[in-house]
Amino acid sequence: MRFVDEYRDAGRARALAARIAGLCEPGRRYKFMEVCGGHTHAIYKHGLEDHLPEAVTLVHGPGCPVCVIPMGRVDDAIHVAMRPDVIMTSFGDMMRVPGGGGSFLDAKARGADIRMVYSPLDALRIARDNPGKRVVFMGIGFETTAPSTAMTVLRARAEGIGNFSVLCNHVMIIPAIKAILDSPDLRLDGFVGPGHVSAVIGCRPYGFIARDYGKPLVVAGFEPLDVLQTVLRLLEQLAAGRAEVENQYARVVPWDGNARALDVINEVMEPRPYFEWRGLGFISSSALAMRERYADFDAERIFDLPGVRVADPKACQCGEVLKGVLKPWECKVFGTACTPETPIGTCMVSSEGACAAYYNFGRFSRDRVREATRT
Repeated sequence: MRFVDEYRDAGRARALAARIAGLCEPGRRYKFMEVCGGHTHAIYKHGLEDHLPEAVTLVHGPGCPVCVIPMGRVDDAIHVAMRPDVIMTSFGDMMRVPGGGGSFLDAKARGADIRMVYSPLDALRIARDNPGKRVVFMGIGFETTAPSTAMTVLRARAEGIGNFSVLCNHVMIIPAIKAILDSPDLRLDGFVGPGHVSAVIGCRPYGFIARDYGKPLVVAGFEPLDVLQTVLRLLEQLAAGRAEVENQYARVVPWDGNARALDVINEVMEPRPYFEWRGLGFISSSALAMRERYADFDAERIFDLPGVRVADPKACQCGEVLKGVLKPWECKVFGTACTPETPIGTCMVSSEGACAAYYNFGRFSRDRVREATRT
């Protein structure tokens, strides 16, 4: 197929759904985790759950980069942003993420100079245009966005822009998946593998999931037929008694990843001993920090950060949603106290957040959706 509309063909979707239903063993239930928030939004935007049999359940995972940032890291960033000599820059998704003392937008209302940017290069331009200010880029995201942050640091050094630094919060997908697999309160049959991250790291790093845990993983694209074909491939593996890593998204994802992107990450950054994830707690070697040789561009070394750990609001169940234990509509405050306009947790803030997907596309529960369809 060559065009987007071909990946959204209703007839092909129905044919795939029929094949999926035919592979389900009578009396057996299947639970697959879509790791990436982009898949969650594709699933509920296009109503893909309604194409799946009752036996197949898709649950969200920890693949939304904004959702997993703990409240304490937001507070650290706001602490830096409130300095009169600092311009804090951030992707738009971060602007409304709640910390213990409010969000970036709240801090901006209190006088902090916080600006939304579309790339770290925008932040570097701001630093170039404001030599009397110290410009900090709030680096977030998985291995997908880490290369652009690292390349910007190299550009800053090459141009001698010394008033630019990065508050590095880049996280890594493999330790997060392992933490999910080791969680005692979740049973999974397989994974819909993240497409964007895999375009950088490739498919090979997922081998341990099949080898050590006996779970199949299929790296998937983001169109409706991509997701349905991925579910079909997972069921085909289970029906054959196999557990392997497959690449459904081969038109974008190379098996061995993007060597240049991996090299630039490794040049500028290194794994942290541990990092706190919202809802998942501390996970060892799960995030990146700036290497010592780039200390001049490391906001954690330049500024004195409070480093206080802040507990998530008790009413918010983002952690359970990120682990796939709960569907968003099962959270006590979903759609009432917690909405996109008044978010309590990050899953309702981010454009990739599971709660935002369910809320925006009206996917509250499968039974309620099917009742509405019948009426």
